[in-house]
Amino acid sequence: MVAAFVLLSITINAQIKNSKTETVKIYGNCGMCESKIEKAGSIKKIAKVDWNQETKMATLTYNSKKTNQDEILKRIALAGYDSDKFLAPDDVYNNLHGCCQYDRVAKVPVKETTNTVASNEDHSAHNNHNEVSAIENQNDNQIKLVIDNYFLVKDALITSDGNAVTTASKGLLAAINNVKMEKLDMNVHMVWMKVVNQLKEDAEHISDTKDVKHQRDHFVSLSADMYALIKVSKYEKPVYYQFCPMYNNGKGANWLSQENAVKNPYYGSMMLTCGKTVETIK
Repeated sequence: MVAAFVLLSITINAQIKNSKTETVKIYGNCGMCESKIEKAGSIKKIAKVDWNQETKMATLTYNSKKTNQDEILKRIALAGYDSDKFLAPDDVYNNLHGCCQYDRVAKVPVKETTNTVASNEDHSAHNNHNEVSAIENQNDNQIKLVIDNYFLVKDALITSDGNAVTTASKGLLAAINNVKMEKLDMNVHMVWMKVVNQLKEDAEHISDTKDVKHQRDHFVSLSADMYALIKVSKYEKPVYYQFCPMYNNGKGANWLSQENAVKNPYYGSMMLTCGKTVETIK
């Protein structure tokens, strides 16, 4: 059995590059829990979770350049299973099958704050509130920078200037690469995991060419992923989701804009006002 376990570990590590292995406690009861925990935390060729029903200990093996322990435990928490770092949402836990509802141990979720020595002055609580607010604003600002740079790419496409589009897309790619996923709010975090790889791919394609047609082709899927992201983000202004029925051989294509007036990035001056606003995101 020991030999088999070692062989399995070697196989998993071979499949996952830059592998790091850690052991953490995850609360659950049964074989059904085991299946859900391992499925929620595992990502093909990036992360593998092996949970022991008897000990409640999970072995996490993951690519340390693409994910980390917190991200894995957050996904598992969203599936209904507590760890010592993250609590599952109450409604998700309550919806688990009866045999899966383990005894919950009172814990405090990890916060992005640094503990400091309490002051006897009355304004200490106010200072702590300001510190938390500053951290939350900084985390929100990560996605705001991505969205703002997307709008610069869109504006450059309106001018049909391939050089300007390339420059704007390099800024977008830098903003995407600078996002610290583990610091995002949970709902934003889950969407970001789904779209980040495609966002990077589209931004790279757009920045690697000055061919406006090729740039516009990738702007279609870039806009679709940005739409999913902005729907869960706290953007400061209303955003208009717009649609051009002519692009892509009549299949149509969407984009996001900060203004309701239509300025078509897929055709520029050729058909600047072709399209309409189909949704206002507040």
